[in-house]
Amino acid sequence: MKKSAWTTIAIVVVLTALSIFILLPFAWMLSASLRTQGDLLGNPGSLWPQQFTLANYIDIWHKIPFGRQFLNTVAFASVVSVCGVTLDSMAGYALARFEFRGRQIVFIVIMVTLMLPIQVTFVPVYSLLIDLGWVNHLQGLIVPRIADAFGIFFMRQFFLALPKDLEDAATIDGANQAQIFMRIMMPLAGSGLLTLLMFHFIANWNDLLWPLMVMTSSDMQTMPAGLALFKGQHTVEYGPLMAGAVMALAPIVVLFFFVQRRFIEGIATTGLK
Repeated sequence: MKKSAWTTIAIVVVLTALSIFILLPFAWMLSASLRTQGDLLGNPGSLWPQQFTLANYIDIWHKIPFGRQFLNTVAFASVVSVCGVTLDSMAGYALARFEFRGRQIVFIVIMVTLMLPIQVTFVPVYSLLIDLGWVNHLQGLIVPRIADAFGIFFMRQFFLALPKDLEDAATIDGANQAQIFMRIMMPLAGSGLLTLLMFHFIANWNDLLWPLMVMTSSDMQTMPAGLALFKGQHTVEYGPLMAGAVMALAPIVVLFFFVQRRFIEGIATTGLK
C-alpha cells in the first residue's frame, strides 16, 4: 500500500511539472498581452507585469479590422470543417465498405497525396483561382480546402473498425446504402466525426499561408494573416500580437472543453486496419 501510494504521488508530481512546463508559453502570452511594449522589452523573462494595461486589446481593433477578420476566420473554418467532414466520411465509407474495381488503387493514390507537402499545390491551385476570378473571395479560400486525404483515411479506418453485421441486418430489412449510411453508420461514427471536425476546424482556424496567399485585402483576410502584420522586418508589436493571439485561442479552448470527451474517444476507437 505504501509503495503504491508513493508511486501515485510520484506520477502526480511528474505530470504536474510537465503540465506547468507545457502551459508556461501560454502564461507568458497572456502576461505579454497585458504589458506595455517597454515593460515587455525591458523584462522579457518576467511573467508578472509591472503595470497592467488593456490598451493592447483596444489597439488591435483599431490597427487592423480585427472584427471582420474574426468573422472571416469563423466562416472559413466552420464551412470547411462541415463540408470536409461530410465529404471525407462519404469517401471513407465507400473505400471501407464498397467493393469496386480499382478501390485499392484509389486508396493508394490518396495515401500518396499525404506524403506531398501542401505547398507544392499552391501555384497550380492559385492559377486556377485566378482563371475563375475567385482570388480575394471566400469561395476561393474555402472550396480548395473542403476535403483532404487525411480525413478520408481517418474515416475509412473508423468505418473499418465498426461491425459489418449491422449493415447486413439493415440490408435484410430492406434498407438501401444511403439509408444504412445516414441512419446507422453516421450515428455510430459520431465520435470519429467530431474528432475529424476538430482537426479540420483547428487546422483551418490557425492556417496562415493559404489565406495570406488567396486574400489580398485586409478586410478579407483571416486572423492569423492579420496578426502577422504586427511582425515587421525590424520591429515587432508584441503587445497587440499577443492580445490577438489570446483572443484567437479562446474559442478553441472553449470548443475543446465541451467536446474533449468525445474527441479522445474518437482517437481511441479509430482502428488501423
